[in-house]
Amino acid sequence: MTDNHKIQALCAGRPVAIVGAGLVGAGWAIVFARAGLNVTMFDANPEITRQAVPLIEGQLAGLQRHGLIDEDPATVLARITPVATLAEAVEGVAYVQESVLERVEVKRQLMVDLDALASPDMVVGSSTSGIPGSAFALGLSISPRVLIAHPVNPPYLVPVVELVPSPETAPGTVSFADALMRAVGQTVVHVRKEVEGFVLNRLQAVLLREAWALAQEGVASCEDIDKTIRDGLGWRWSFMGPFETIDLNAPGGVADYAVRLGPLYQRIADSRGHETPWDPALIRDVEAQRREHLPQSDLEARRAWRDEHLMAFAANRRARDPQA
Repeated sequence: MTDNHKIQALCAGRPVAIVGAGLVGAGWAIVFARAGLNVTMFDANPEITRQAVPLIEGQLAGLQRHGLIDEDPATVLARITPVATLAEAVEGVAYVQESVLERVEVKRQLMVDLDALASPDMVVGSSTSGIPGSAFALGLSISPRVLIAHPVNPPYLVPVVELVPSPETAPGTVSFADALMRAVGQTVVHVRKEVEGFVLNRLQAVLLREAWALAQEGVASCEDIDKTIRDGLGWRWSFMGPFETIDLNAPGGVADYAVRLGPLYQRIADSRGHETPWDPALIRDVEAQRREHLPQSDLEARRAWRDEHLMAFAANRRARDPQA
């Protein structure tokens, strides 16, 4: 849930900007606009901006169907203004959410451009999935006001956001981003030191690496591996994290669990070297297995199906916990 008065006070009535209007950027536009903020949206490719508007309109209609916005979708959409230049996008804004290509040189150039345009108090959050801020945001006058604000896609349905300061990020920047993200309804995770992939993708990387290895070794099919998460681990992980899960899975709690099963997990870890990337033959095999269950032509429809399920899940969470 959001607090409109708090949001407006935090931003002093100023808009926020989205730079990079792809799936993640468009998702962020929904997060801020549904919270009552005016949003400017810019992409260096005008076609991406053009495509983002109907995407946002459709997602807002879905949010209304599930009771996840309190206003008419047209009212929320009217707060989002596509613009033609970066200068227009950031003029007078309190905060910029950067969601451009996941390439260091692209992000660095954008930081240089923002440095020339930024007001003295404008804060910049980067949606990067794993590149530390020190790789692209140091040595500029704006550097103390830049941090990582990494979401899960789509951010308007999956609320977690990782805040990761660079060595030059000012403490006040982290405090502002924390307050803003909480006010617009996100769940904040503070990453205390820079590490590639942050927390979420490092956890996801371990699971994905093992899933690909199990498929490669013929231990189980891709579908059966998916079932294991979908109809097994995922049920608990949808409302509990791994530490709470194991704390409840042994009579004496987490320490008891560690004594009972720690050696097993160590043997599993020792059995994996993971010294090579996913090779082309493995990728072809996994691709073939996935296409048996989902033709390439059905990917977009299946993404819409995913979002509908996430909306229903979010609505259920809200009904159970109005503060969620």
